[in-house]
Formats: sequence, structure tokens, C-alpha cells
Amino acid sequence: MDLKQQMHAYIDSIADELNDIADKIFDHPEMCFEEHFASKLVCDSLTKEGFQTQLGICGLDTAFKAVYENGSGGPSIGLLCEYDALENLGHGCGHHTQSSAILGCAFAIKKYLTNRPFKLVVYGTPAEEGGSGKIVMLEKGCFKDIDVALMMHPSPTTTTDIKSLATVSFEVTYHGKSAHAAIKPEAGRSAFDAMLLAFHGIEFLREHVRDDTRMHYTVLDAGGQENIVPGKATGRFQLRSYSTAYLAHIIERFKDIIYGSARMAGVTCEIEEVSHCKAKIPVLKLNQLLMDNAKAINAPNIGPPREKTGSTDFADVMNVMPGSCIRVAFVPTGTPPHSQAYVDAGKSEAAHIAIAVGAKVLAGAVSDMIENPQLLKEYWQEFNDAKAADEAEVV
Repeated sequence: MDLKQQMHAYIDSIADELNDIADKIFDHPEMCFEEHFASKLVCDSLTKEGFQTQLGICGLDTAFKAVYENGSGGPSIGLLCEYDALENLGHGCGHHTQSSAILGCAFAIKKYLTNRPFKLVVYGTPAEEGGSGKIVMLEKGCFKDIDVALMMHPSPTTTTDIKSLATVSFEVTYHGKSAHAAIKPEAGRSAFDAMLLAFHGIEFLREHVRDDTRMHYTVLDAGGQENIVPGKATGRFQLRSYSTAYLAHIIERFKDIIYGSARMAGVTCEIEEVSHCKAKIPVLKLNQLLMDNAKAINAPNIGPPREKTGSTDFADVMNVMPGSCIRVAFVPTGTPPHSQAYVDAGKSEAAHIAIAVGAKVLAGAVSDMIENPQLLKEYWQEFNDAKAADEAEVV
């Protein structure tokens, strides 16, 4: 057997162990930044296999880093995994499979690529759902020690992504003046009126933005009883675009609406940024490497690249280095993530197969990059060109 065949056979031989880890994480769903069981379970597995592990990095109790180095001077490959669940749904996005696929890849590379220098860095990244853990880790200096970032994610089709939505969320609080709405309404200044005006302003803005712009809003606190002029009102707003540069333009127009609505209603306002992430900088050659390895093992339900996707904190990592995620089919085509169907399939045979497929695809791609370092140079060239074009975009 050649190298990849040996690694594939090895991954099959430890499939029960990998599946058991995924099933345990599935059975103990943990929310944003609370993934104590999952992060320790994965760290313990890496430590047992000879990786130098650190649990609780970047001030995050459930983030970790595990390193294995063979020789010196070779490429440094980053393998990133998530393990957080969704509130009131559990593992409705399939994150419980990611660590097992990453473990299978990492163990296979360590065992069989013994004649080439390389470094493997496994990062455990908490809170992808709502907490943007990777962005926190980036801000604290993580990922600077890797040349490329790879991930696995379960999916309806086996594919890779091209674009993702840059996004930002704001919490807006209006401060007015309370008054009795029947006896002396003229003494009041309605904070809720200002919010309603902001909602209308966003609706008018929709006509004058690019088609791929998304704008969402909701009321968190309308201000109280109907017979009292609301002295305070709070809302949440989310803006999205497939261009990070264009999103910055939308943010400025959004703020004009917020400040303008406050002035119209005679109130003041506060705008607090709650979360944000950038749009992906895709490296199509790296995507192709993953797909070539997927096709070589007849991965299930291979589909075309996903041209446009939702938002993810992995995009921020992909703004500082080449990165890609292999999505592996485990549910029928068209099944939406964050759904009960994902939960129902979480411990199925198809989910277990997806773990092995993901591990094999990543192991094949990693071995290709270690054995042919020129590939990384090509990926960095494409990344730098795409990054420059993104930053030069004229809005």
C-alpha cells in the first residue's frame, strides 16, 4: 500500500475510538464557551498520542492548543475543530463530529509521515455559534504559528465553500423621557418611537444596497406599559454582506439611520457592537486539493462548491492565511443545518462514515502539502492576491 492507503487503513482501524469520542460529545451538548467536557475529552486523546497540549488558552477555559513536531524546518499545518452545541437543540450543526475527524487526521499523519519535517498544530476553537471564539483567539495572538488552516464540517454534500457573509451585530438603546400617555403625553419623548423610525429607515435603505446585503432587526425591550411614553427602548440589529469592505460602508449608513431616528424623536441613543466576523478570502487551489482527495476515496454525495454561505468566525482566520474546510455529506441534500434533522442524524452510520471520510481527506491533503512544500507557496500567492483585491474593492 502507498502512504495514503496506509493512513486510510489506519483511520478505519481506529474508527470505533473516533466515533465513541463524537458520540460522547453529542450526548453532552455544551453551549458557547461552556464546552468543558468536550475540550478535555479531545485534549486527553491528543495527550495520550504524544501531543503537547495546553487547555485553557487565550483566557478561554475551553480553548486548547496541541502540538506535535517531527524534525524542524518543515511546514506548520493547522487543524481547527469546534465542539459547541446549539441552545435548545443540541448538536444541530454537527460540531460533535469535527474533533474526531481532526484526531483521525492528526494521528495518521504522526504515525506515517516520519521521513519529512513538519509541525501539526491542533486548535480547539470554542463558541463558533454566537461567541466567535476564533476571533477572540486571533485577537489574543493564536494561529500565528501555522502556515495554513484546515477544518472539517458535516454537511448535506461533500464540498468546499467559496464565499461567506461578513456580519456585524449591534445592540441599540434609545433614552427618552417617560410621561403618562393619556394625561401629559407632550411631556414625554418616546424611545420606542425612535426605534420604530430606525426600522422604517432600514426598510427604505434596502432599495439602495447591493442584492447580497442582509439587514435584520428585532425588539429586545419596547419600554413597558402601553399607557406610559417609553423612556427607554432596546433593539438588536444585524447587517451582512459577502464583501467585508461593502459591509463597512453599510455600517456607516446604518449608524446615520440610528442617530437620525434619535434626533427625529428627540431622544439620545447608544450603539454597542455585539459581534462581528469577516467574509472569507477563498483559496481555490486549496479547495481543489481537498476535493481531489475526497474524490480519490469516493466520498459520499460530492457536490459543487458552495458559492455563498452564512457567517462563520473561521472567515476571520481565512483573512490572515490560506484556509479551507472540507464539508462531508451525512444528511440528504437540501437538509438545513441548525435543524432537528441534523440532530437526528448525529449518531447515525452516515455521521460515523463522515468522520472517517473527513479524517482521510484531511490526512491526504496534509501529506500532499508536507511532501510538496511548493503547494503552500502557491496557496499563499493566491491568498495574497485575493486579499489585495478584496481590500482594494471600490464601494
